[in-house]
Amino acid sequence: MNRSDLITALATRFPNLMMKDAEVSVQVILDAITQSLARGDHAEIRGFGSFGLKHHAAHVVRNPRTGETVKVAQKYMPHFKAGKELRERVDRSVKPEKTVPLA
Repeated sequence: MNRSDLITALATRFPNLMMKDAEVSVQVILDAITQSLARGDHAEIRGFGSFGLKHHAAHVVRNPRTGETVKVAQKYMPHFKAGKELRERVDRSVKPEKTVPLA
């Protein structure tokens, strides 16, 4: 599912909601989560999951092709952790892949 699929699902579920209104609703939610992370806070949607930041310290790496050392600056990366209810629903509904026995 992508953003446009989410907008379509919202508009379909609520027929009195115009497609443009559904699009604005999705954008407001995504903007609120983005702004929260940009402030260094986290965002939590109970039953779904939480969005937070992971800190990656500055470090030195080596380019495997040239052998040259490269400095990587510190950065913060967005991180999503699924909530218990979401994990349980997914676990119940996803069918396991068939495994081939090893000879």
